[in-house]
Amino acid sequence: MRLRRTVLPSPDLLDIALAFGSFGLFTLPVLIRGSGHSPTAAIVVLGLAATVPLSVRRRAPVPVLATVSLVLVGAALADVGFTVFHSNAGPALGIAVLTVADRLPRAVSLRASVAAVGLVTVAEVTAMQVHPATGQNAIQLVLAVPAWLVGYAFHTRRQAERRLRSETQERAREAERRVRAEERVRVSADVHDIVSHTLSMIAVRSGVARMVLEQRPEEALAALSAIETASRGALDELRAVLQSLRDAPGDPLRTAGALAAGPAVERPTLAHLRSLVGNLRDDGYPITLALSEKAGAPPPVEESAYRVVQEALTNVVRHAGRVATSVEVAGDPEGLSISVLNAAPAGGSPGAGPGSGHGLTGMRDRVALYEGTVAAGPCPDGGYAVRVHFPARPVNRTAPADRAEGKRRG
Repeated sequence: MRLRRTVLPSPDLLDIALAFGSFGLFTLPVLIRGSGHSPTAAIVVLGLAATVPLSVRRRAPVPVLATVSLVLVGAALADVGFTVFHSNAGPALGIAVLTVADRLPRAVSLRASVAAVGLVTVAEVTAMQVHPATGQNAIQLVLAVPAWLVGYAFHTRRQAERRLRSETQERAREAERRVRAEERVRVSADVHDIVSHTLSMIAVRSGVARMVLEQRPEEALAALSAIETASRGALDELRAVLQSLRDAPGDPLRTAGALAAGPAVERPTLAHLRSLVGNLRDDGYPITLALSEKAGAPPPVEESAYRVVQEALTNVVRHAGRVATSVEVAGDPEGLSISVLNAAPAGGSPGAGPGSGHGLTGMRDRVALYEGTVAAGPCPDGGYAVRVHFPARPVNRTAPADRAEGKRRG
């Protein structure tokens, strides 16, 4: 079944219908039943002059009000009745006053309305004295007051709706700016973690290859193979991060870029921690992993948890060396808890020395996106501890790429 779309008439057509409807309801009956004491030509001319301007009332509210007022003044002084009521009472002046109050600011519309209605009232009061037999009155004053109040109510409502739309658009722009800021935080943290971890591993393994190249070439070959694997893995992860920055699905540029980049790379989860820790163990780092079976969280949180552990272990490699390190990941009703503790390095730190702090800053920014907490600092025994907690309540602010991925899957 086909649905028909309802097409509303334009405001100009409505105003034209209003103008001719006013003439037909209030002036035409006078012509049909007889013109009385007024000439027929005068009734027709004044009736049209008072109603036809209503067809352009939205475009020129003040000229329409002035025209209608002058017509009523002339009719009152000439003692011409072109409506079925005394004093030519009809909708023309009321509609003109309502339109002015609706379309113009309050002060302007009030001045224009008071001037027009005052002029008509003075003319009608004068006509009462000049033509007492016609029974004229100042009813236009009574009709104009509620008309202005109704028009001003329409004007106030439209202004409120305009402000509401403006505020809604501003909130949307602010939300977009916040999303972009969160995206920058996420991407910068991802790039830092991937590059920092991979380069640290490459530095360690290349050093091993250089030292054993002549005595144990097979071990050097294994180190070079590990460097190649780590480099390819880092490139794949960077490709996944950059691919998340592309436009929405359906964009031909995105589709072409995705085809050129190859298949999508799996986002890391808590399960990938085993391979992360296993690779470090193969390089001689005594790391233990305790991953609880109850540990679980939404995919964006699991990816952030993986990045946190990756950054913490990278700091261990760079600043502590091959020291005993424990990684514990546990889940409970309150959320997901992560703890990375390493022992004090023997004989001073063999690593790269004090860091810049960008890793911990990025870690805190990443966890803050999910309203989590980070506690990092030295231990009394000389080691270092990083403890992170992701709350179990629903995540309200996920990364934009994760929201887009959820929409695609939905």
